[in-house]
Amino acid sequence: MKVVCVGGGPAGLYLAILLKRQDPSHDVTVHERRPEGSTYGWGVTYWRGLLDQLGAHDLESARAVEEHSVRWSDGVAHVRGLATRHHGDQGFGIGRHRLLEILAARARTLGVRLEFESAIGTAPPEADLVVAADGVHSALRARHADHFGTESRAGRNHYIWLGTSRVFDAFTFAFVETGHGWIWCYGYGYSGERSTCVVECAPETFTGLGLDRLPEADGLALLETLFAQVLDGHRLIGRAVGDGGAQWLNFRTLTNRTWSRGNLVLLGDAAHTTHYSVGAGTTLALEDAMGLAAALRAHDTLPRALDAYERQRKADLLAVQSAARYSAQWYENLPRYIRLPPHRMFALLGQRHSPLLPYVPPQLYYGIDKAADRLEALRRLKRWLGPRAAKALYARSSDGRQ
Repeated sequence: MKVVCVGGGPAGLYLAILLKRQDPSHDVTVHERRPEGSTYGWGVTYWRGLLDQLGAHDLESARAVEEHSVRWSDGVAHVRGLATRHHGDQGFGIGRHRLLEILAARARTLGVRLEFESAIGTAPPEADLVVAADGVHSALRARHADHFGTESRAGRNHYIWLGTSRVFDAFTFAFVETGHGWIWCYGYGYSGERSTCVVECAPETFTGLGLDRLPEADGLALLETLFAQVLDGHRLIGRAVGDGGAQWLNFRTLTNRTWSRGNLVLLGDAAHTTHYSVGAGTTLALEDAMGLAAALRAHDTLPRALDAYERQRKADLLAVQSAARYSAQWYENLPRYIRLPPHRMFALLGQRHSPLLPYVPPQLYYGIDKAADRLEALRRLKRWLGPRAAKALYARSSDGRQ
């Protein structure tokens, strides 16, 4: 099979790896519009479950990813000069640049052709399969937006994706009150020298602080002052000037009614996005690649394979997309929780994926949650009720698009 993959991010590269491992006779080419090594972004997060999946599909790349990752198991929240620490599941961080280096090297070893500075705006007619892995602004998808049923919904809050030379030893949250409302950041290490630092605030805080008008350098200086406690004298780093600089954005949740058109199929962010606060974007992109490769192996015709891939991945995404919606809403409604004692606020921060939390007074939810931890019957009720409430609320608020 001749496969053309448009987009050299994690999803496109990993799909190329899996297809060549399944059948070395596949002719697989990955086209990336940017120069090699010029990727945007800082670090990405993932959890042990992804490493287990990577190991089951391609042990060599999985070992390289783990070797170049940093780990943490604690979460720390700073609010009103106080800090609270919580021990949780082990998380991992890896630089996006390093992850792409690993996947590109592995793809080349297997015989995949990588074409950088190669923009593809239309599906090549000679390909048996064309994979649109070119991100949220996919040019291939945009040409047929009506067919795919693409919708993009902007979130309320503003955010900016930055780096810092402060290496956090835990997943770190910091909430700072200003004269214009609250502003907060989440930071996590991804190497021995750098961390990612995402800053977020409500629209009124964004404009009140002048972040909509300040030049990038002045905006970074202001943020360094606001988050001086957690940065501990370290600087915030924006993107290179030639790369467009660091930009404030509103997160856009993208969905598509269908994921394929003939021999063209959507993968990763071209198909769906989930709010960054759940840290699942890279994991879902790689899982899409696993799902598509498995469907192509299991079915004897391309239409059946693409249909099976879409159905399975949409089903798999339901839980994480629900969690992402409620996570984004938690931050959009921060004043509801921020006045709680820090340890209680942090506990509900960890529960922000719950479909019940927005409908229960925070102090009452905290008490019920603590009681559920002590009583097995309540734990069972919580596990039973949560998914059913999420499903019912999801059906009321959307038409099931993904």
